[in-house]
Amino acid sequence: MAYRADDEYDYLFKVVLIGDSGVGKSNLLSRFTRNEFSLESKSTIGVEFATRSIRVDDKVIKAQIWDTAGQERSETLVLVLDEISVLYRAITSAYYRGAVGALIVYDITRHVTFENLERWLKELRDHTDSNIVIMLVGNKADLRHLRAVSTEDAKDFAERERAFFMETSALESVNVEEAFTEVLSQIYNIASRKALEAADDSATLPKGQTINVGKDDVSAVKKVGCCST
Repeated sequence: MAYRADDEYDYLFKVVLIGDSGVGKSNLLSRFTRNEFSLESKSTIGVEFATRSIRVDDKVIKAQIWDTAGQERSETLVLVLDEISVLYRAITSAYYRGAVGALIVYDITRHVTFENLERWLKELRDHTDSNIVIMLVGNKADLRHLRAVSTEDAKDFAERERAFFMETSALESVNVEEAFTEVLSQIYNIASRKALEAADDSATLPKGQTINVGKDDVSAVKKVGCCST
């Protein structure tokens, strides 16, 4: 999709990638933001993020996508020392703060990564607003011969959890663009609806004033005076 210069945007949305280690989160991120894939990618250490802008309707949406290692979900690490537990909670809280969208990723060839989705969902919902847009992503769909999680089971799970669902292949670049774009489009729809509701509730809105659509719905909105082209 065509978009303008990286520093020109109408909305900035923070999206987080979560899921077990090794499910392909980092390659999904690099495929979407840089159209790159690495067969020799190593586990993420700490937190990384990348950005990309897309156009939705006549607006430019800038996505700030955060990726973190899946290992920090380990119960063993949390229970080693109280100090580590406190640090873990602080890092987790900071990671999720301001997020308005999430891709929860599992590996279709490893059923345990699918089983752990409930824990990831609980952690996500404990730290974010109830309106967060969630996309369940079954990655590594190119490994069809090794499939351990059926598409039907994943669809049923997503429906129960009120989440969107797609199977992707970061290797073959299948549905990666679509998954991220769908999440960003849905977030934009929420932000637009909130803006309209705010406008309807106001008798008058001073000229040039930015409508506050709420930090729980968007991470940031454009500065006053900025215009879309």
